[in-house]
Amino acid sequence: MSSTTHRFFIGTLSLIVILTLVALIYIGISYYNTSLEERFYHTDHQWLKPSGELGHGLGIVGSLLMIIGVSSYMARKRFRSMARWGKLKHWLEFHIFLCTLGPIMVLFHTSFKFGGIVSISFWSMVAVFLSGIIGRFIYIQIPRTIEGRELTLNEVKGLKDDIERILMKNYDLDDKSRKIILESTVRSVEPDHGNFLLNYLKKYFKDVRSIRQIKGILKRNKLTKKEKRDIIRLIKNEISLNRKIDRLHTMQNLFKYWHVAHLPFALVMLVIMIIHVIVTIVFGYKWIF
Repeated sequence: MSSTTHRFFIGTLSLIVILTLVALIYIGISYYNTSLEERFYHTDHQWLKPSGELGHGLGIVGSLLMIIGVSSYMARKRFRSMARWGKLKHWLEFHIFLCTLGPIMVLFHTSFKFGGIVSISFWSMVAVFLSGIIGRFIYIQIPRTIEGRELTLNEVKGLKDDIERILMKNYDLDDKSRKIILESTVRSVEPDHGNFLLNYLKKYFKDVRSIRQIKGILKRNKLTKKEKRDIIRLIKNEISLNRKIDRLHTMQNLFKYWHVAHLPFALVMLVIMIIHVIVTIVFGYKWIF
């Protein structure tokens, strides 16, 4: 999948989620704004209530989307026979899409009325959704190959360019400017006081100041706009790799701990969802079948 096709793929999935959310709000805003006691008399009650044609359908489709999203991604990760079925990161993106669209539909299926054992499933779903966002953030912090395999520390270090050689060979910079630029790409090893967030922010703002300083230096050199952009892109790439090297071990550990929280909530949600479906069928609730 080319970068253009990939952007179109992500854009399409995002647009589907946004349009679905907007459409559901537009269709039911009057009903959902009505108090629970008065909804029975609303003209859309038979259509939007949890057992109504649209409400019930949203619950069925939303649940199926989540089940497909979870099972397909887990299968792609675990079965070697599926290793050639597309890149793992694309499967993850599709998993995120289904497990975002599904909960939105289930939310409107409930008509914002939670109670009993189903409420446990709902809040478990919310916990899975929120932890999924956190997990996605942690996931993208870990350097990976195009196929989605985690890179080792040595492999990440191997991605770094020979900045000094590139600057001397391709760009007309004075010695002082070149020295300052090279110093900005040197990975600084600072003492770890156990506060990951504080250290991350300190390094982030330090890198921002370095980029700003380099932009000022480049203005004083006789370079074209393209050359300036290329140098800035080169420096940003090196700084980004330095950050990834610094937090590689931390993020790998966080990802392991994240699974401990994410998977149990997902299992609770799925088990109660299945119980809910069985009880619904036993009591004779049917959709359009």
